[in-house]
Amino acid sequence: MISKPLQVAVNEQINFELFSAYLYLSMSAHFESQNLPGFASWTRIQYQEETGHAMKLYRYLIDRNGAVTLKAIDQPATKFKTPLDIFKQILEHEQKVTVRIHKLYELASKEKDYAAEIFLQWFVNEQVEEEKNAGDIIAMLEMIGDSPVSVIMADRQLGARK
Repeated sequence: MISKPLQVAVNEQINFELFSAYLYLSMSAHFESQNLPGFASWTRIQYQEETGHAMKLYRYLIDRNGAVTLKAIDQPATKFKTPLDIFKQILEHEQKVTVRIHKLYELASKEKDYAAEIFLQWFVNEQVEEEKNAGDIIAMLEMIGDSPVSVIMADRQLGARK
């Protein structure tokens, strides 16, 4: 059985993962409105990943005889600027997620919940990948600048993500 403090923290993380999904979906809608279907697809795939992360945590609580407590999801931003600005926001957001995952892992360690530590290791590794992906796209966008042709090429590249 999972401890009450860890149960509360996992529920909070479920909420934050669902907020992350909402944020990516909002970014996807923005990219659609800017006629950047590749960027829209990339962020929509991120939306699906974040929803999957929330459900992985949800399932874990159920498996540990914990109680899932769903709360209201904050409204994400709806106004965005350039693709580079958005990906800088994405990196900043993913860094916040990393801090939250590390705190969750620290709590599991403090609670001597070895099963939770092992489970959370997947999220620790996932955050390394999330930050790297955002950083790589930022580097590409900084390299190409504001050239419309280059942005279209980047859009096509991001749209190839499956």
